[in-house]
Amino acid sequence: MTRASLDKQPHEVAAMFDRTARRYDLVNDVLSLGQDRLWRKAVADAIDAGPGEVVLDLAAGTGTSTSAFTTLGARAVACDFSLGMLQEGMRRRGQEPGLDFIAGDALRLPFADDAFDAVTISFGLRNVADTEQALRELHRVTKPGGRLVVCEFSRPPVKSFDVVYSQYLMKLLPRVARAVSSNPDSYEYLAESIRAWPDQSSLAAILQRAGWEKVAWRNLSFGIVALHRGAKRP
Repeated sequence: MTRASLDKQPHEVAAMFDRTARRYDLVNDVLSLGQDRLWRKAVADAIDAGPGEVVLDLAAGTGTSTSAFTTLGARAVACDFSLGMLQEGMRRRGQEPGLDFIAGDALRLPFADDAFDAVTISFGLRNVADTEQALRELHRVTKPGGRLVVCEFSRPPVKSFDVVYSQYLMKLLPRVARAVSSNPDSYEYLAESIRAWPDQSSLAAILQRAGWEKVAWRNLSFGIVALHRGAKRP
């Protein structure tokens, strides 16, 4: 599936996140009403990384999500297209043991085949120009028998709640972002990209086309977010 990232070119998306980096984690916490912490924990629990394993956290931003894997004894790589995000992450977490920051394009990952025990991407798949190609690249760099976790905004299955949520996305979220973000325009893009994103079953089908097996998902926060899982054939 190819997308034009809502008419933004890849370098424009990267520049947008560069400008957002300074207050990115704070804004996410405010806009999600603290739910982002629960979502990160759900990803860490699903990955279930242990000592001796290596985890790739793609679209890692400042590495907030990546730190959860190193606390469990694994080594983790925070990879992102935005140099601004990586620089902010290195400033905050550059001394954490077992955590590396590497710049990379999701469509051409700078890693060898079968390099990681587990791979994950949280709230970044929407920003990739070719969703299926990014999932194929994640499949390529995963060891046989390895696992994938995708955490992404999705569609609440209850129609009445979905209507209320849509109003929040399009009206309230940009207003709150203007008050607390270092780059509020990026959150208008965020709201639009969420509404344009496929629902849970459609994303599951894309994962399967990209080569992932045992694909399943579960909803978080009433379906605002969905956690998709997959495995690479041993």
